[in-house]
Amino acid sequence: MLALNVWAAWIGIGLGLITGVGQGLLFHRDDWMGGYGSWRRRLIRLGHISFFGLALINLAFVFTVDRMAALADGAWPGTIVLGSYLFVAGAALMPAICYLSAWRQGWRRLFFLPVGCLLIGVLSLLIGGLS
Repeated sequence: MLALNVWAAWIGIGLGLITGVGQGLLFHRDDWMGGYGSWRRRLIRLGHISFFGLALINLAFVFTVDRMAALADGAWPGTIVLGSYLFVAGAALMPAICYLSAWRQGWRRLFFLPVGCLLIGVLSLLIGGLS
């Protein structure tokens, strides 16, 4: 289970680096994607940084659960497994919806999906930690 979160984290870091290189080639142009404060440019910056931020959250989840398992003789409640999947889903959905929203603003209506996954993932971790 935890291997999934580790893979998601390192894939996210890799994608963050790749998207950063792509965006970095053009960021110096003032008019690129409508200028620094434009909707499109803000959303691709958010998508880029979300790869890194959510990768770190997945790694934090791994270390937290690993420590919790050591304290609880390796038993994982179902809420921890749920949290694992939700953190991975949030890490995939957030940058995807950011980039899709930069392309077409209507996609912004789906931001509740990654946010919901991540919030419920945190609650699952907390509930699992109390079990």
